[in-house]
Amino acid sequence: MELSWFTKLKITAAVTAGVVVIGLLAWPLVAPPEPFGVVSVFAGGISFNHALALAGLAFLTGLLACLLSWPYGRQIGMLAVPAGLAVWAVRSGSMTNLVSLNAAASRRQAIFTAFEWEPLFWLAIVAVGFLGTLLGYKIQSKFASHKEEQDSKTGILIAAVALVSSVLIAQFCIKILAQDVRIDSFVAQPLVGQIVFAVLVSFGLAAFIVKVFLNAGYLWPIIASAFVTFFVSTVYVNQEMLQRLVQHYPPVFSPNAVIAILPVQMVALGTLGSIAGYWMAVRYSYWRQHPMQ
Repeated sequence: MELSWFTKLKITAAVTAGVVVIGLLAWPLVAPPEPFGVVSVFAGGISFNHALALAGLAFLTGLLACLLSWPYGRQIGMLAVPAGLAVWAVRSGSMTNLVSLNAAASRRQAIFTAFEWEPLFWLAIVAVGFLGTLLGYKIQSKFASHKEEQDSKTGILIAAVALVSSVLIAQFCIKILAQDVRIDSFVAQPLVGQIVFAVLVSFGLAAFIVKVFLNAGYLWPIIASAFVTFFVSTVYVNQEMLQRLVQHYPPVFSPNAVIAILPVQMVALGTLGSIAGYWMAVRYSYWRQHPMQ
């Protein structure tokens, strides 16, 4: 079940569309005002009008990627928008840069609280891109002579288990893979390459597991990427911990490795990892059923 060169070319075209339109051309919409600032709604770099423009570009990018990757647009086109956001995830400053400008415990608490909900914004941008891809698929289907197999609808219980499992698996793996220097219960800011690796692998593993054991799609791990930070902030971060962190440790340290990851990094890389993990599970299941092929 190897990908053909034609399919690889289609994947490259879809990813390139996302990188160029979202990652490069749309950068001025989210560029932070300071040189080492972070890409964040909370940090003030994204106005309401810019958010609307970004949503429009995300929709067009998803549509374009779907058309470029015909006849596999529905499967491949969804890579475009998260690939573009991943460029920002790498280009953005770190949580340390933001915390350094907000050293007081109350300000850090405000940042962590805001970042509990900001992933929902980035998830919405990804979702708008998916809608563009689905529109492209509808356009393609009018001219296609074949019908693609549809996945069976996942039950409510399985969907809930897949979502919760993805949150738990991803946050657990990220804490292990994004480790840096640790002092007491605090961990230093991971390098951006380490963040990319940790989030991709963690959500890839989560998507792989829920597909193999629950036959659930990559939608649930993708949605989970918006709730991992909320879960960790709620369970592991408290006012007493923040006071001790501010009084005794430099800004490079965080209460948890997950907290050191920006919302745009979590959602963009989490989405790409989830899609990759899902298709790895599909390939694994195919290999189990056809061991000699």
